[in-house]
Amino acid sequence: MDLFEYQARDVFEKHGVPVLGGIVARTPDEARAAAEQLGGGTVVVKAQVKVGGRGKAGGVKLAHSPDEAAQRAQEILGLDIKGHVVETLMIAQGARIAEEYYFSVLLDRAERRYLAMASVEGGVEIEQLAVERPEALAKVAVDPLVGIDAAKAAEIVAAAGFAADVADQVADAIQKLWVVYREEDATLVEVNPLVRTEDGQIVALDGKVTLDANADFRHPEHAELEDAAETDPLEARAKAKNLNYVKLDGAVGIIGNGAGLVMSTLDVVAYAGEAHGGVKPANFLDIGGGASAEIMAAGLDIILSDPQVKSVFVNVFGGITACDAVADGIVHALEILGDHATKPLVVRLDGNNVVEGRRILAEAAHPLVTLADTMDGAAAKAAELANS
Repeated sequence: MDLFEYQARDVFEKHGVPVLGGIVARTPDEARAAAEQLGGGTVVVKAQVKVGGRGKAGGVKLAHSPDEAAQRAQEILGLDIKGHVVETLMIAQGARIAEEYYFSVLLDRAERRYLAMASVEGGVEIEQLAVERPEALAKVAVDPLVGIDAAKAAEIVAAAGFAADVADQVADAIQKLWVVYREEDATLVEVNPLVRTEDGQIVALDGKVTLDANADFRHPEHAELEDAAETDPLEARAKAKNLNYVKLDGAVGIIGNGAGLVMSTLDVVAYAGEAHGGVKPANFLDIGGGASAEIMAAGLDIILSDPQVKSVFVNVFGGITACDAVADGIVHALEILGDHATKPLVVRLDGNNVVEGRRILAEAAHPLVTLADTMDGAAAKAAELANS
């Protein structure tokens, strides 16, 4: 889950990262009141959208008085920034900036460790800097078992070439940002820019934080950070039922057991769809190792609720849960759904007890169910049904 900047600021403050005051506003009047609360001087009116390039798009503006803050808010609210309409602002305390830096720590999946990146050239498009002048961006591996302690922070600061007069302060800020990363179970913590003010303070002026949804069970408070307006209703329903579901833009609903199998199914359906009007997968749905009637019914109910879905491909490999149990689950799920089940299902079973599983479905003879022997054949049939 990506956080808005104001949420990242609050998380930083919670863990002792130096930040400036920031107040959320959703109307020009609220922006005026926020500017007054921050002292009535210079503030920055910042669009709160989960996309980069806000400044270039006119989503970040200076204001030198509360009235001007209201005027700037009026200009920014409703602005479309790369497809994101601005509905929320952060009124941030102004700062006199002497230097801008960059720091981030993220999950390096390929190397199975964390990676810290730092530069004394912040406030720019870091992707552009990494391509044009890679030597200006230090990359330091971080051992997950150790993290960023004082020694590692000093290594990062030295690798990035921070001046001696700010090195200790930056190292301290980096250690606190590591605490944010560790304690909040994040996969990304980024500050751009991390600044030195004219009075010598190190401050995180902007922040990006991505939280690992797999750790939500450790952080019930993270539920308050979710953006309900941005969450797809079907994904919200699936999450409430503990289903691993992702909405896609296609016509073939997908149900499988195991993330790897479901990912392969998406590819096979996309390939088969090329011969049937360009039909594509409508979702990712992994029901996991257990395919009880209740789980299958919940999954089918969500997929069938998607008006874009024209057919459903159930692709299951019997392992711990045998194919006969899966078949029973499908039959009972259709009984549970009753008239709510109106779209054709193509079912491919393989693995443990596959013969019995196919027998159960054949004997049930449900008019919506078509059995397929192979994954490719099932994908082609599902695509054909969706296109017709």
